[in-house]
Amino acid sequence: MQWTDRIRRIKIGLLAVAVVIAAGSLVVSHYLIRDMEREERSKMEVWAEAMNALNKADETTDLSLVLKVLNSNHTIPVIVLDNHGSVLTYRNIEADGDNRRTKNSMLSERGRRLRDEGRYIRLHIDGSDHAFIDVCYDDSLMLRRLALYPYVQLAVVLPFLGVALFALLASKRAEQNRVWVGLSKETAHQLGTPISSLMAWTEILKENYPDDTLIGEMEHDVRRLQLVADRFSKIGSIPEPVPTNLNSLLRNAADYMERRMPAGITVTCHFHTSEIIVPLNASLFEWVVENLCKNAVDAMNGAGRLTLMAEEQAHRVVVEVEDTGRGIRKKDLRNVFRPGFTTKPRGWGLGLSLARRIVEEYHRGRIFVKSSAPGHGTTFRIELRK
Repeated sequence: MQWTDRIRRIKIGLLAVAVVIAAGSLVVSHYLIRDMEREERSKMEVWAEAMNALNKADETTDLSLVLKVLNSNHTIPVIVLDNHGSVLTYRNIEADGDNRRTKNSMLSERGRRLRDEGRYIRLHIDGSDHAFIDVCYDDSLMLRRLALYPYVQLAVVLPFLGVALFALLASKRAEQNRVWVGLSKETAHQLGTPISSLMAWTEILKENYPDDTLIGEMEHDVRRLQLVADRFSKIGSIPEPVPTNLNSLLRNAADYMERRMPAGITVTCHFHTSEIIVPLNASLFEWVVENLCKNAVDAMNGAGRLTLMAEEQAHRVVVEVEDTGRGIRKKDLRNVFRPGFTTKPRGWGLGLSLARRIVEEYHRGRIFVKSSAPGHGTTFRIELRK
């Protein structure tokens, strides 16, 4: 299994854990809150019956049990209203106000609101429908805290999951960087000896066949191979950008690729100004352009048009590589820069990933697919800071 697939599964697993924790907290809290609401309703019914018994009491009634029930409520806020909405009594409520009238007004308003919400118990006096009192009650402090508990729990758990996911991604990126650097330097090291041998052989061929023009092309390709090895050796170190003529760099890359393309592919360069100077590591950035051009050539199957464009804007320089190839499917657009992703039968899926690394990490720029559609070609866009 690829490392990226394993990371994706771990991320999905962490997300699933977060969803399960969230859903479980909400479900458990819902049932707890519902049971506590029923319990508090039952307590208030008993409390209301005690209030009713107190109203009906005469001189011979033993009020010790009634008073004990009434005084046992220390948690549930209660407001008792008459049939006119006036406050008769209240418990477990801190009423703010400058005077008694203001307090009664605030309590009456709160009692009416609770009554409108259906949170009341009506006691009829002497069996009359017009004479009654309403025992209005609110949630206790414990019930309100319990309702907030799952959200507090999520506020604590989700950041930990986020930190774990961030640490996982950072670890993955660090390991990926180590693999890139090790692979690149080993590749450069392995290429060193055969390149030296090839250079020696080309010198021998030049001495023996001084008029053969193909030897010059071979020598040029060997120097190109040496340049590739040099590029690999620079991966992992921080290259020093120097002011570079971008137009000349693009033209050189286009000329090199054009001589090695099928005859049915034409290459066009569009430069809005004669000279665009931008700080670059020319060797690495030329590698990016060649990689985009090579992918474009592969996508056109021997016939089409490849266009390189460079434009200098106010605070940035824009480079576009456009082809008339088969395009990229919409579902693949978000994966084109992912290491290991490829649509080629023998591809490694490393070229665009490495191009992105060179542009974004070494040159502080951006590279992305500007446009693409199956059968209508693809345009890659690079944006560099001036």
